[in-house]
Amino acid sequence: MSEPILQASGLSKTYLSGERRLQVLHDVDLTVGAGETVSIRGESGSGKSTLLHLLAGLDKPDTGTVLWDGAADTGPARRARFLGMVFQSFYLIPELDALGNVLMAARMLGRLDSAARERAAGLLKRVGLSERGHHLPAQLSGGERQRVAIARALMNSPRLLLADEPTGNLDEKTGESILELLLAVTAEQGTALVLVTHNPAHAARAGRRAVMHAGELGWAGDAVAPA
Repeated sequence: MSEPILQASGLSKTYLSGERRLQVLHDVDLTVGAGETVSIRGESGSGKSTLLHLLAGLDKPDTGTVLWDGAADTGPARRARFLGMVFQSFYLIPELDALGNVLMAARMLGRLDSAARERAAGLLKRVGLSERGHHLPAQLSGGERQRVAIARALMNSPRLLLADEPTGNLDEKTGESILELLLAVTAEQGTALVLVTHNPAHAARAGRRAVMHAGELGWAGDAVAPA
């Protein structure tokens, strides 16, 4: 493995459901190297999205640690520099055009200068939307919205991109094109990719393939997770 940029150790997470305690993750370990592609596959409710949220610093584990480049999360500014996220539901700001949505990542770091605008326009061109920069999300197709979301996630040149079911709201053909784009642009920029997906064909495209079952993480071929 190349230099580790993400190290998660002993992650456990429990939620309250009424009076019941539901343990969603059980002592999960995961290390991701620089520029590496890792997929995490599992059935609905297996803990995939919970794990991704812990890795992203969007939630805190009950036990365990997450290190980015050897150090703990220190807040939104470091998060915006270190990682980008792509979600199933796009999460674009409806009042902003495509270019404005991509620039939101730079805004979090106070970098709305000409260089940032040039990079945002370049990313939109790279994802095939050079002519759509001034269109609002409502004027874009689902695949185009996800392309904007990918450009936004890469805006700050993150070392890690986390993608949570990025093709889940798309038809099969569009989903394939989005997967191809994700793999291509992260490889070009040397960005590590952790891809959460229920699609076994998409998961198989990753360099390493993990599977989750009942809150436990194993690797493709291990007994912990049924294929």
